[in-house]
Amino acid sequence: MDSPLPIGAGSGGFKALKLLTVKPTDPFPEGVTGVQHGVLENGLHYYVRRNPKPRLRAALALGVRVGSVLEEEEERGVAHILEHLAFSATKQYTNHDIVRFLESVGAEFGACQNASTSPDETIYDLFVPIDKPELLSQAISILAEFSTEIRASEEDLEKERGAVLEELRIGRNALGRMQEAHWLLMMKGSQYADRQPIGLESVVRNVSAKTVQEFYQRWYRLNHMAIVAVGDFPDTDAVVNLIKTHFGHKRSPVTEGPPREIPLLPVPPHEEPRFSCFAEAEAGGSAVTISCKIPASDVSTIADYRYMLAEGMFHNALTQRFFKISRNQDPPFFSCSSISESFVRPVKAYIMSANCKEKGTLQALESMLVEVARIRLHGFSEREIALERAYLMADIESAYLEKDQMPSTNLRDEYLQHFLRGEPILGIDYKAQLQKTLLPEITAAEVTKIAECYLSKNSCVVKTVEPRARVTQEDLKAVLYKVEALESRRDIPPWDEELIPDDIVEKIPAAGSIVTSTEFPEFSATELILSNGMRVCYKCTDFLDDQVLIHGYTYGGLSEVLERDFLSCSMGSLIAGEIGVFGHKPSTLTDMLAGKRAEVGTKVGAYKRTFFGDCSPSDLEIALQLLYQLFVTTVQPGEEEVKLVMQMTREEIKAQERDPFTAYANRVRELNYGNSYYFKPVTARDLNKVNPKKACEYFDNSFRDPSSFTVAIVGNIEPAKAVPLILRFLGGIPKPEKPIMEFQRDELKALPFTFPDGVIREEVRRHMVEAQCSVQMTFPVEFKGPCVMVEVHFTGFICKLLETKIMQVLRFKHGQVYSVSVSAFLGGSRPSRTGNVRGDVAINFSCDPDSAWKLVDLALDEVSRLQEEGPTQEDVATVLELEQRTYENGQQENGYWLDRLLRAYQSRVYTGDLQASFQAQEEWRSSVRSTLTPDTMKDALCRILPVPCRSHHTAVALMPKADRMTQLRELFSRPEKRLKMESKMLLATAGVLVLAAVVWRYSQRSS
Repeated sequence: MDSPLPIGAGSGGFKALKLLTVKPTDPFPEGVTGVQHGVLENGLHYYVRRNPKPRLRAALALGVRVGSVLEEEEERGVAHILEHLAFSATKQYTNHDIVRFLESVGAEFGACQNASTSPDETIYDLFVPIDKPELLSQAISILAEFSTEIRASEEDLEKERGAVLEELRIGRNALGRMQEAHWLLMMKGSQYADRQPIGLESVVRNVSAKTVQEFYQRWYRLNHMAIVAVGDFPDTDAVVNLIKTHFGHKRSPVTEGPPREIPLLPVPPHEEPRFSCFAEAEAGGSAVTISCKIPASDVSTIADYRYMLAEGMFHNALTQRFFKISRNQDPPFFSCSSISESFVRPVKAYIMSANCKEKGTLQALESMLVEVARIRLHGFSEREIALERAYLMADIESAYLEKDQMPSTNLRDEYLQHFLRGEPILGIDYKAQLQKTLLPEITAAEVTKIAECYLSKNSCVVKTVEPRARVTQEDLKAVLYKVEALESRRDIPPWDEELIPDDIVEKIPAAGSIVTSTEFPEFSATELILSNGMRVCYKCTDFLDDQVLIHGYTYGGLSEVLERDFLSCSMGSLIAGEIGVFGHKPSTLTDMLAGKRAEVGTKVGAYKRTFFGDCSPSDLEIALQLLYQLFVTTVQPGEEEVKLVMQMTREEIKAQERDPFTAYANRVRELNYGNSYYFKPVTARDLNKVNPKKACEYFDNSFRDPSSFTVAIVGNIEPAKAVPLILRFLGGIPKPEKPIMEFQRDELKALPFTFPDGVIREEVRRHMVEAQCSVQMTFPVEFKGPCVMVEVHFTGFICKLLETKIMQVLRFKHGQVYSVSVSAFLGGSRPSRTGNVRGDVAINFSCDPDSAWKLVDLALDEVSRLQEEGPTQEDVATVLELEQRTYENGQQENGYWLDRLLRAYQSRVYTGDLQASFQAQEEWRSSVRSTLTPDTMKDALCRILPVPCRSHHTAVALMPKADRMTQLRELFSRPEKRLKMESKMLLATAGVLVLAAVVWRYSQRSS
């Protein structure tokens, strides 16, 4: 039976919760709360809980306390290979039958979506519908197969090597290399250092099936595993019985000698700090990381929990200080944060990370160290602690209010961590009471003391990352010792706190009035036309008790801007955002919103200007006040703010220019959409042409006139409370005497882009530290006539079909890719009610550079085959099921209904009748679903994509650029008949020049 709720928890809301009487040494309540937990005779643990969110769905997982750290040298990568093999073949399921089953029931399979391997554990997870009784049974049987029946034959292994190698290749990008370097430094001296889950390429390429099977039998033992099942179950006892049916007869493999227990492998501490200066040619900027390690400890008493809360307050308060420093004049870094993570079982790491300007790593390092030292010397202020206390109290209140609406996946992951890491399961009722009791008692001194974890004696690691090495380890040591000396002399002044205003809106506006009100009972919404012309439509839901979503839009965006003004106007959101678009500086506003859950943002796009928000119902007034401020604030570009924005943007542009993938993406965009000013990447030189005053003026005018805006509000709304707030802060926005930026949707200027004729294949070659290859194949699409929206719906089904089928060919048949994505872009066309819709369908994958064009041809072959033969009935059933499950899940989310309202207003058929437009959306979807057959999908493939597809498309591949010597060797190795004598002479001359240059450069380095 499910465990009872703790005494004192009730239905009276968070504020009615009684405080607990606890002592620091008190242990947590015994057992686990709110879940059926037990152990089968074979040692398998199970956790089962009924949870209604989402309806008729179950989140399942098999957690295994086995990860890459248990591998022997010749097995490095085997734990991860096993995870791949599980979905490929087991005793009962072969040839990716599991993947086909998942897709057939609408449970998608994808990269990093159904399993993960870490140094300490492996997790297999499924999210499946359970509206048919047999689906849950089959899903549990699949996890049971993973426990003891993964098949590891040579044939199975060969099929998966390519996918694992591609995942390994993807991880060798700049970010992956930087993470690996830091990991090696942190874990030096332990087995963890050399046991990253992806393993060694030599092992992945050559490991035998026998070695994989031996690892599986040695470590995959049922007492090392737990199955977790959380879902909308009518009867949890029946689920437990299913687990017993599928797992109860399983037995762990018989091994020579006694079964091996999972060892706790140590990570040796080091009192002397370690330093590293990492040069990464493709780095996305310069960065500094400081990490310290302390032994991991269990959270088992009230004191442990109190420390955990204080730790969260420390990281948040320190990060907030860093944010304020980053917005000062000539800041030492652009962003900086502090966190703690238990990456591996034995240790916990405290990590500070900063991004800074090039040649600025030493300044950033000193600022980070000084701030932590300042806290150790002077502590946090009571005001800072009060702000963090308010944030944490707001978070736990939100979680408590939505305790009956928590997604099953969240609960599943909590139970997994209980089994894998020993984290306590306290239940939200007890946690809410405990935090409400403890948070007011936590002092500034408690929070301050956590700064000692960043002392250099605590296994400290300091690492810099730069595009070109400009600092040395001795430089880093000097900065560290300099700050330690300042701290020992107490030569660091206290933190200078800024004055924070009490109110977001200085003068409360007079409320507007309702001109017209219309009810739409068919979808439970109400539309208001306000006295200032703003149109507001709200829908009350009960999906989440602590969520209200807001989205407002009006037509007319950057497509209307003259080309000479485009660059400045496109920078308006960025510049204005850094100065403050809600009447206060961003750093000040963060403090003002402490304890409130209200976030508001803006976007200026090609054809629309939008604002959006997410808030608690209790903070709806705050969110609406921010929107009021957005419309009445005039942003004044100060010299220092503009200088900071430009400096940050310039550094970002430099980083993008170093990144091979950015060059590739820019070329794809340029090729597919023409060399238009709208799609051109901004260069560092372009920034000199930006007019900050014009940028801010454009942004101000974008959100000045409320009369053309339509606003949708969806969530836990009480109209009696919400409508007066809407009238005051949205209806109270003053309407200008003359319209500002008023545009008609049917008269908007179209973006200047054209898809090229014929076939274009290009290679974007860039120097890379590690060979990478990404491919995008793009087909133009254009919809005309009265059935445009039907074609849009068909395109969604086509994309899912192509993604599924091309994945089967490139990964499951040829084993050459890790994942495939197929997507449609239809946002380039102006939102006219009558115009054609233009866009494209793109296929993306990464692969071995040597296989790129072969795989392009294989993908084209599959698209051509589908156009000629059509899909099977099973294929059609799969895409229908995937779409239906997505649709069903969406109907239980506020975001889905917000999008439905917006699409109804922005529909081609909308002329003022929201009900008709809303109904049309459903009819388009239903008409496509009802007619979807192999023949109609074949017709749609031929109607929407070019026929034959090989006749009109672009294909761009990012390829590594060989050095000059390699290029010359390749040229000279070609057959002589392919080279004319003149070419040979030119090549020979070039070769002499290159060799001479190489010898000269070598002599300079050697001298």
